[in-house]
Amino acid sequence: MNIVDVIQEGVIKGIKALYGADITAEQVTMNSTRKEFEGDYTVVAFPFARIARKKPDQIAEELGGFLVEEVEEVEKYNVINGFLNLSLSNGFWREFLAGICEDEAYGQQPANGKKVMVEFSSPNTNKPLHLGHIRNILLGWSTSQILKTAGYEVVKVQIVNDRGIAICKSMLAWRKYGEGASPESAGEKGDHFVGDYYVLFEKKFREEYNDWQQSEEARKVFGQQSENGQSEEAFFKAFKNTYFNEYSLLGAEAKDMLLKWEAGDKATASLWKQMNDWVYQGFDETYRSLGVEFDKLYFESDTYLLGKDAIRKGLEKGVFYQKDDGSVWIDLSDVNLDHKLVLRSDGTSVYMTQDIGTAQKRFQDFGVDKMVYVVADEQNYHFQVLFEILKRLGEPYAEGLYHLSYGMVDLPTGKMKSREGTVVDADDLIAEVVEEARKNTAERDTISGLSQEEQEEVIRKIALAALKFFIIKVQPRKRMVFDPKESVDLQGQTGPYVQNAYVRVQSVLRKAGDQPLSAASAYQQLEPQEKEILNMLYSFPGLVQLAAEEYDPSGIANFCYDLAKAYHRFYHDHSILNAGTEAAKAFRLQLSRAVAHVLKQGMNLLGIEMPDRM
Repeated sequence: MNIVDVIQEGVIKGIKALYGADITAEQVTMNSTRKEFEGDYTVVAFPFARIARKKPDQIAEELGGFLVEEVEEVEKYNVINGFLNLSLSNGFWREFLAGICEDEAYGQQPANGKKVMVEFSSPNTNKPLHLGHIRNILLGWSTSQILKTAGYEVVKVQIVNDRGIAICKSMLAWRKYGEGASPESAGEKGDHFVGDYYVLFEKKFREEYNDWQQSEEARKVFGQQSENGQSEEAFFKAFKNTYFNEYSLLGAEAKDMLLKWEAGDKATASLWKQMNDWVYQGFDETYRSLGVEFDKLYFESDTYLLGKDAIRKGLEKGVFYQKDDGSVWIDLSDVNLDHKLVLRSDGTSVYMTQDIGTAQKRFQDFGVDKMVYVVADEQNYHFQVLFEILKRLGEPYAEGLYHLSYGMVDLPTGKMKSREGTVVDADDLIAEVVEEARKNTAERDTISGLSQEEQEEVIRKIALAALKFFIIKVQPRKRMVFDPKESVDLQGQTGPYVQNAYVRVQSVLRKAGDQPLSAASAYQQLEPQEKEILNMLYSFPGLVQLAAEEYDPSGIANFCYDLAKAYHRFYHDHSILNAGTEAAKAFRLQLSRAVAHVLKQGMNLLGIEMPDRM
C-alpha cells in the first residue's frame, strides 16, 4: 500500500472516530503540499464541514492530531485556511530511499495482462522523413516505452504508404530522366535519392503546365470555364489538378503507370519494388539514428483492398446504407459527424475502407486490447469517424481506440534545408542539432581528454537528447517551435540540462568509490531539499501510470527536468562527500544514486541515452 492510500485510510478512520460518519476514499481530497508550505501531503478539510458541523480549520486540527497518533508514518501537521498539511517521518523517508537506491528499474509496473498496439511514423515512399515525422516518431516511441513500463505488452507498428499516384510520379521521373542511376552511383541515401525524383517530376510538370497555359487550348479552356471577372492567374492556379487529370501528358503517363501497377504489370512492379527498397534502406538509417524500431510493418500495397468485406457485412446489418449509384455510406449525423462515404460507386475503396480493414487485420494478428494511432491533428475528423464506425460494427477493441493527435512543428528562422521548398528533412535536422552539440561541447572543452570515438559518442547522445527532449516536453496537442540552438542549452529546460545532472551524480559516485552506505540509517534530520527530492522520487511510478493513461510523454519530460533542477540546487547548497557526519554522507550518496536511476529510467522512456561524461 502506498503512502497516499495509507493516509486516505487514516482519514476515513479519523472521520469515523471523530464524527461517527462513514466516508469513502473518493471523498478524501489529497494533493502534494505546495512548496511554500511545510509538509509532504495536504488533505482538504472543507468536504467534511457538513459531516462534522464544524469549521474546516477545527476539523483539520482534530484530524491532524488523530493522524499523528494513529498513523506511524505521519510525524507532524499544520493547518492553513482549512488545509491540513502532513509531514511524514524521517524514518519513512529513510526506509523508502534504502529500498529504491539500488533499484535501476524503479517505476516499472508489473504486467497487467493487457496488450496495446501503437502505430506511428507511417511515411510515404516518395520522399524522405521530415520534421513532422520526427515529432510523430518521438511521440510514438516514448508512448510505447511508457505503456510498456506501466505494465502493458506493447506492439509497435507502422503503415507504410507505398502505393498511389505520388509513388508513380517519382517512378516515372526516374524512368524518364534517371539514366539508370542508383543511390550508390549518386552517393545519396535511398530515400533522398527517390525524393529527388519526386521533386523532379513536380518541376517537369510545372514546366509543362506553364507552357500549356500559353497554348490556344488553354485560352479556349479559360474562356469556357472561368468565372466572370476571374483573372487568368487565379484560374490556372485553381485549375492545376484538373489539368493533371485531363490534359497533362506527364499526368497521363503517371496514371497509366498506376493502372499498370494495379494490374500486376511485371516491369512496373519490378521498378516499384526497386525504388521502394531504396527508400526503405534510407528510412531504416534514419530510424537507427533515432534509436527506433518496429515490431511489424504494414504496407498499403497489402491493405488497400481490405475492409470491403466488413462494409458488405455492415451493409447487411444496417450499419451502412447504399445510394442509387451503388456507393456505400454511413449516417453519423446523430453524433455530429455527418454522412461518410465508405465505398465508391465503382466498388473501390477509400481510405476509411482500408483503415477499417487494417484495424480488423491487426486484431487478428495480435489480439490487442487497445490501438493508439499517432497522427497529426489535421486527421482528427477522420479518426472520430473511424472509431465510431468500428464501434458500430461491434469490434471487440473499439473501446480501446485512441488518436494521439499532435500539432505541427515550426522552426524559428524558416527552413534550414529543404528539398521541396516546403519541408525540412529529418536527416538535415538531426545533422544540424549534432553540429550545434559539437560547437557547444567544443566551447566548454569538457571531453577533450576522451578519444575521438568517445567524444563523437558523447556528442551524439547530447544532440539526440536535445532534439528529443525539446519536442517531447511540449504537450502533444500544442503547436510548437523547434529551435536547434536553444535545444542544446545546458542552462535551459533541455535534454542536455537533465543529462548534466546525471553526469554530476556519476562524478560524485566515482569520487566516493565503493563504500558501504549502511550508515544512512542513522541520519536523523533531513533537510527540506532532501525531502523535496524524496517526494519527487516517490511520485515517479504514479507519473508513469498517469502518462500511460493519458498517452502524454510530456509529463515525464517535465518531471525529469524538475528532478534535475532540484538535484542541481541541492548539490550547490549541500556538501555530499564532505558532509558533517558519515550518516549524512551515506544518505546523500543513496539519494544521489536514486536520482541517477530515476533520471536514467525517465529519460529512457523518452528514448534518450545518458552519458557518464559530457
